[in-house]
Amino acid sequence: MNRAIVLSSGTKVDFMIHGVFSFELFGQKLWITTTHISLILVVSTLLLFAFIVNRKLKKMKPEDVPKGIVNVAELIAEKLEGFVMSTMGSSGTKFINYISTIFIFIIFCNFSGLFGLRPPTADYGVTFPLAILTFVLIHYNEFKHQKVKGVLKGLAEPWLIWAPINIIGNLAVPISLSLRLFANILSGTAIMALIYALLSKVAFFWPAALHVYFDLFSGSIQTYVFCMLTMTYIKNAIGNED
Repeated sequence: MNRAIVLSSGTKVDFMIHGVFSFELFGQKLWITTTHISLILVVSTLLLFAFIVNRKLKKMKPEDVPKGIVNVAELIAEKLEGFVMSTMGSSGTKFINYISTIFIFIIFCNFSGLFGLRPPTADYGVTFPLAILTFVLIHYNEFKHQKVKGVLKGLAEPWLIWAPINIIGNLAVPISLSLRLFANILSGTAIMALIYALLSKVAFFWPAALHVYFDLFSGSIQTYVFCMLTMTYIKNAIGNED
C-alpha cells in the first residue's frame, strides 16, 4: 500500500544510493558506492586546489601582491583563523588547522549536491568518523590539561550520584554530533529526490531555490554548527587556560 502511494506518479524515487562496482577482499564482497565516488571527487578537488595554491606560493616573491586563487586561499585562511580564535581564545592557536580542515571538508561535501552528486555527509559512515575524531581530541585535551583527578572531579559534579549521567552525556557527544549533521543533510537529499521523482513533470527552474536552501544555506549552517560545537567541547575540556 505504502509502496503504491510513493510510486503513484509512475516514477521511481532515486535517493542516489547505488553500488558503482564491487570487488572481493579476503573472501568478502565489498562495494564502491556513490558516496565513495563523491568523497573521491571532493577530496581530489581540495587536493588539486591546495596543489595549485602551493605551486603559485612557491613562485611568488615576498614583495608580490597576492591575486587570483592565492588571494582566495588567503581570504579563506584568514576568515577561518578569525573564526577559531574568536571562539576558543588563545588556546585556539593549536586547533586552527584541525577546525579549518574539517570546516572546508564538510562544507564541500554539503555543497556537492549542487553538482548532482550525493553529499558524502548524507552517509552516516562519513559523519560518525568525523565525530569520533572530535571525541578523541576532546578527551585527549581533557586528560592533558585537567589530569585524571580533574576529569574524575568533573564527572562527580554537582554530586557523586550524577556520575553515571555525566558519563552517558560524554559518550553521547559523538553520536549527537554525527547524527545532527547526517540527519540534516540526508533530509535535504531525500526531499529533493522526492520532488524530482514525484513532481518531475513540473520540476523546472523552481527546484533551484530549494537547492539554494538545502545545499547552500542548510549545508553552511550545519558546517558551522559542527565546528562550533567541536570548538566549544574542546575549549571546555581545556578549561581556563588563559
